[in-house]
Amino acid sequence: MTETPEPSGVDLARVALRAAKEQARQRGEQVREKREAKRHGLRSGARADGRDPVPLGAALNRLITERGWEAPAAVGGVMGRWPQIVGPDIAAHCVPKTFDEAEAVLTVQCDSTAWATQLRLLARQLVARLNHELGHGTVRVIKVLGPDAPKRGYGRLRAPGSRGPGDTWG
Repeated sequence: MTETPEPSGVDLARVALRAAKEQARQRGEQVREKREAKRHGLRSGARADGRDPVPLGAALNRLITERGWEAPAAVGGVMGRWPQIVGPDIAAHCVPKTFDEAEAVLTVQCDSTAWATQLRLLARQLVARLNHELGHGTVRVIKVLGPDAPKRGYGRLRAPGSRGPGDTWG
């Protein structure tokens, strides 16, 4: 068998130099980490850092951005500012109900079939206005719902368990 020869003086010097360089690099990283810690708030100083008080609006904007809530927050703003965006006439008769972020569909319910028809005719212009307010592509489709049907109550001439005219016609 062949034995590996013992390292000679030059080889030992190379190994020692490599070890010294590694230790120096580690010490340099430690010094750099200490400097970064001083800069980023582990110690106080005269300059602004992440621990300084910020206005509530700025803190909320940072939270919304960090969590990726831009689109839901914008749509929530639309729900609150609906009369300013669509105008008082439409807002008096049509109310936004839901927003499907994945499909970019805003569902709006109207209080009469006439207003539902009117809103369907204005849907393209309304989508353009909403995208101008929220950012391009936030809303692709407006789904318009008519008025809710009144609840079918039990009366003198109703059979228990009946669903009304749907039992007979469909």
